Amino acid sequence: MHNDSSPEHTPSPDAEWENDTRSERDIALDVVQRVLARAGTALDEGSTRHTSHDGDQLELEERSALRRVTGLSTELEDVTEVEYRQLRLEKVVLVGLYTRGTALDAEVSLRELAALAETAGSEVLDGLLQRRTNPDPGTYLGSGKAKELAQIVAHAGADTVVVDGELGASQRRGLEDIIKVKVIDRTALILDIFAQHAKSREGKAQVELAQLEYLLPRLRGWGESMSRQAGGQVGGAGAGMGSRGPGETKIELDRRRIRDRMAKLRREIAAMKPARDTKRANRKKNAIPAVSIAGYTNAGKSSLLNALTGAGVLVENALFATLDPTVRRTKTPDGRLYTLADTVGFVRSLPHQLIEAFRSTLEEVGDSDLILHVVDASHPDPEGQIAAVRHVLADIDGVSDIPEAIVLNKADMADPEVIARIRLHESNVHVVSAHTGLGIEELLEYISEALPRPGIQINVVVPYSRGELVNRIHLEGEIDSIEHVETGTAIKGRVDGELATELAPYTVK
Repeated sequence: MHNDSSPEHTPSPDAEWENDTRSERDIALDVVQRVLARAGTALDEGSTRHTSHDGDQLELEERSALRRVTGLSTELEDVTEVEYRQLRLEKVVLVGLYTRGTALDAEVSLRELAALAETAGSEVLDGLLQRRTNPDPGTYLGSGKAKELAQIVAHAGADTVVVDGELGASQRRGLEDIIKVKVIDRTALILDIFAQHAKSREGKAQVELAQLEYLLPRLRGWGESMSRQAGGQVGGAGAGMGSRGPGETKIELDRRRIRDRMAKLRREIAAMKPARDTKRANRKKNAIPAVSIAGYTNAGKSSLLNALTGAGVLVENALFATLDPTVRRTKTPDGRLYTLADTVGFVRSLPHQLIEAFRSTLEEVGDSDLILHVVDASHPDPEGQIAAVRHVLADIDGVSDIPEAIVLNKADMADPEVIARIRLHESNVHVVSAHTGLGIEELLEYISEALPRPGIQINVVVPYSRGELVNRIHLEGEIDSIEHVETGTAIKGRVDGELATELAPYTVK
C-alpha cells in the first residue's frame, strides 16, 4: 500500500488535511488502506440478496455462467495485427492521481475504480495514490514515482496496472516501458466491462464501435518490423494500385482497417434506428405515457423497475449490470397504462465514446414524460452521483423540459442525515428501498399523479363490434362511468386527441 505527493506541492488553504498534523503521505496511505480493506467486497455476490421485489431474475444464471475464472484472461478483440492487446484484468494494482479536491474525493474515486476492476473480473492487490499539481506528460506519475510503482507491481505479483484517469498514448507507453506490465486506464476498463455485459446485437455493435474509437489514436508500432511493402508492382513505373512510395506501414494499414470497420458499424447501428423509432412512435401513437429510470451505475435502477412492475430484469451488485435498454408496460394504481424504461447507468468521467455510442439508449430518456432519477442513498457521495448523471443528461435533447423526481434508493442502508441533507437541496425527493419494498406504493401513487392525463371529455356509445376501442379507452383514457346498453357500450370519461377523433362517430348527441 503505497502513496505520495509531489514535494513541490503546497496544499491549498481549504484542503481537508490543512488542519491535520500528519503529512499528506500518511493521509494518502490511509486512503489506500481503506480502499484495499474493501477490496473483494465491491462485488460480493453474497450481498446480492434477492427478494420477491426483485422479480424472476431471468438473466442471473446466464450471467453467473459468464463469470471469469481465475487464471484466465479477457481479450479485447480488434481488427489490428499491430497491437493485439490482452486486457489481463486478473491481478491489478490501482493508481490514483488527483490535482484538486479532498482526500475523501480521492477515496471515493479510487473505491469506485476498485469496484470497476472487480466488475471486470480482477483481483485488487495494491494501490498507489499521488497528489501533484498536474499529471506528468511522459509517464503520468513522473519517472521517480513510476519506478516506485514498478517495485510495487513486482512485489505484489500483479499483471496489470489500472489508472484512475484517461491516459494519452505516450503516457501509457511511458508507464509500460518502466513497469513492464500492461497499463489500462479507466476508459479501457469501462469499455471492457461494457463488452462483457452487452447482450443485444445493437448493444454489441455500439460497444465495438466505442472500443475502436478508443483504440484508433492509441495504436502502437514496434519499430522497423512494422513497416512493409504494399501489394502490387512497388518501385516500377507502373506501380500497382495501393503502392505508396516505400510501402504502407503496418500501423497505417491497421488504422485503415479500423476506420473501415467503424464505418461499417455506424451503418449497421443507423440501420437499427428505424425499428427503435417505430416502437417509440407506436407508443406515442397509442398515447402511452413513458417513464424513464436513469441514474448512476449500481444505484438500483433495475431493482426499482422490478419493484414497480414485477419484471424479471437482472439485479446484480455490479457496475453496469444493465446495458441494453429494457422497456416494460405497467399500469398505475388507477389502471392507466404507461411504460417504464431502464437505461444504462452513468459513471463519473464516462468515456465520451460511450456517450455517443449509447445515444440510442439515452434517447428513451428524451422521449419520456417523467424521469425517475435513482440515487444510491447509502453511497459516500450521493450528491456527486446526482451531478454526474445530470451532466450527461444535459446533452440529450428535450431532457431539460421533462419533470424529474429524485428517488433515494437503498434507504434501508442509508444514513438518515444524508437523506435529510438531500431533501434540503432537492425539491422532489422520494425515499424508497427497492429491496424491501419501502416507499414503493407511495412512489407508484406519485407516478400516477405526475403522468399526463387525457384532456378531452367523451360521452359515447361504442358498438359491440368495436370492442378494440373500448379496450383502448380502458388502457389510454380515464373512465367515469361505463354501462352496457342495447346498441353498445356507453362510456363517459376522458381520452387524448387521436382516440377522441376515432370515437367521434359514436358520440351521444
